Amino acid sequence: MSFTAVDHGMMARALQLAERGLWTTSPNPRVGCVLVRDGQIVGEGWHEKAGQPHAEVHALRAAGDKAKSATAYVTLEPCSHHGRTPPCAEALIAAGVTRVVVAMSDPNPLVAGKGLALLQAAGIETASGLLENEARELNIGFVSRMTRGRPWLRLKVAGSLDGKTALNNGVSQWITGPQARRDGHAWRARACAILTGIGTVRDDDPQLLVRDVETTRQPLRVIVDSRFEIPLTARILRDGPVMVVGALENAEKIEMLRSAGNFVEILKNPDGKVDLKALLELLAQRGINEVHAEAGFKLNGSLLREGLVDELLLYLAPCLIGHDASGLFNLPALTTLDDRRRLQIRDLRQVGEDIRLIARLR
Repeated sequence: MSFTAVDHGMMARALQLAERGLWTTSPNPRVGCVLVRDGQIVGEGWHEKAGQPHAEVHALRAAGDKAKSATAYVTLEPCSHHGRTPPCAEALIAAGVTRVVVAMSDPNPLVAGKGLALLQAAGIETASGLLENEARELNIGFVSRMTRGRPWLRLKVAGSLDGKTALNNGVSQWITGPQARRDGHAWRARACAILTGIGTVRDDDPQLLVRDVETTRQPLRVIVDSRFEIPLTARILRDGPVMVVGALENAEKIEMLRSAGNFVEILKNPDGKVDLKALLELLAQRGINEVHAEAGFKLNGSLLREGLVDELLLYLAPCLIGHDASGLFNLPALTTLDDRRRLQIRDLRQVGEDIRLIARLR
């Protein structure tokens, strides 16, 4: 299917609109819509929050009668099922649009082509695949949850140029500068959950809140704590409920955590530790699309070893700490370079004085 320059421009605008919901739409996807008639934009909108109208509805309301005979550009296939809101495909049909261009089909099995089929049955011309890669990237967590049954896991690590995250005495604050830390908070804000381990809670006593950027919500904070060793005075327990996931029964501690309003889960693997794969599947069931992991080298290594890391968000400071300091990942020694974990670098830039690298596991 060939698309015109106008098609490309209008879908790019729809993607810009969709991105406005970057921090607010979960568990729903980020979606934008532009309505065009006679070469002019007559209405546009984006999905702002779960339970509120979808992008198409906002655009149709803005267009009013001008939606009739218009082309709709939507970043995701219009829904065809009744969820918390009525089907958008039916709204487009009722408004009298004559053409619908979508960036990508909906990976949700409840939709998956049914929205486009509904439009086609009503005599509306449809086209799909325009700027599909960009649309997929915007909703990479939603796609992961729908197709793999687990969220997209982004592992954030900050270290020195020689790959060290902390001194031997545990001191780690701050290796990177304020601009890199602010950037890290923006990545926290777009995630649905922040994952850490008991080692980080014990050593750094973090809050793991989004602080350095404005946000209307805080992600769910999840702590991997096999033996429920978390102190009840930990700062992470002060600001709203967290999820503590263990492997061993500790009835007294579990009751104390739950009575304080926290979520507690026991997910045990054959080694007596937390089953990390089962944890991600549980988070997916709770509507978590993106997980932002900020942990120590042990949990970092476990996530990598089990093949659960999709993306690395790595900040490197222009300094050297020395080989005896703590490393980035607890990984086994290799006997051949053929076994090294290969990465695909997706983005490389300077943030303040530091380098930010985004890479994906091949």
